[in-house]
Amino acid sequence: MPLTGKQRRALRALGHHKEPVVIVGQSGVTEGILGALNQALEDHELIKVKINEGPETRQEAAAKMAEGTGSELVQLLGRTALLFKKRKKDSEFDDL
Repeated sequence: MPLTGKQRRALRALGHHKEPVVIVGQSGVTEGILGALNQALEDHELIKVKINEGPETRQEAAAKMAEGTGSELVQLLGRTALLFKKRKKDSEFDDL
């Protein structure tokens, strides 16, 4: 189910002070990156990803990451993407 504007706003506020946990390098979004993203999303639910220069534009890379992990792209600001994927069990975001 897509996030509402209110939910996106709340997630952006929570993600503001986070540091990027995954960095997409010059190879772009690869299977290895998607694996790292899946693990990070399982651990943290809300993560920042730094997108460096690569074969895709930052918009394409962000869309590919969200699609490949089944997560929601909360925000794309410059070269930093904020991704969210709620855990099935023990979610910190049950009220969203």
